[in-house]
Amino acid sequence: MAKPAFATVLSAKKLILSAAALLTLAALMLGVYFTGAYAVFYGGTTRRIPIYSVEREDKYISITFDCAWGTEHTDGILSALSEYGVKATFFMVEFWTEKYADYVSRIHSEGHSIGTHSKTHSYMSKLSALEIRSELLSSAAAITQITGEKVELFRAPYGDYDNELIDTAEEEGFYTIQWDVDSLDWKDLSAGEISMRVINRVKSGSIILMHNNGLHTAEAVHVILKELISRGYTFVPVEQLIYKENYYIDSNGRQQPAA
Repeated sequence: MAKPAFATVLSAKKLILSAAALLTLAALMLGVYFTGAYAVFYGGTTRRIPIYSVEREDKYISITFDCAWGTEHTDGILSALSEYGVKATFFMVEFWTEKYADYVSRIHSEGHSIGTHSKTHSYMSKLSALEIRSELLSSAAAITQITGEKVELFRAPYGDYDNELIDTAEEEGFYTIQWDVDSLDWKDLSAGEISMRVINRVKSGSIILMHNNGLHTAEAVHVILKELISRGYTFVPVEQLIYKENYYIDSNGRQQPAA
């Protein structure tokens, strides 16, 4: 007896779904083991995600500062970092790098790591691959000219990104870094509010976002470092926190070591 028409349709759908599942699994495996990236699927498309945090159990974390406007409060931040023996990561826009070369030299000489925050602080998802490459290479070159060190870390302005941005950054040798703990210090919150936002959200492998010229950032940094160190956390620069090979990034942006 021939199968009813609806049964034939259901069988065909099952075959299609099974094939799709296999393709998805294969793509995920390729993303993990060949590109060091990951694949997250939305409606049949692959979306790339930067590193928001890192899967670790050793209570290592990173505190980072975006540098785009001024230096009035930067001395206080550097003093706090020095007091607690913490090495941070600073992401610098090219025009800030050029205007405050003395601070770039000081930050580097005090043992902190430096990444690029672009050339012009644009919404880079709106740029072409050629424009993105120019932003990355020009800004990294400005930092290297002062420090003599190769730049491997990149943070997109406004946290704005798309697949092309991450792909292009990766092609040029940059790890794209976001954050999972936002201090919101740029809103000029009080030092207490900033501190509690950070302290209450941190976990092992967290990346903290702050800014070098927030009104109450320096004061908050003292509290954050003292409290988190007392809780057993160790601050390291981002390049010491992340995995640089044999990893994947899950749908929450958490970098995971490949099994």
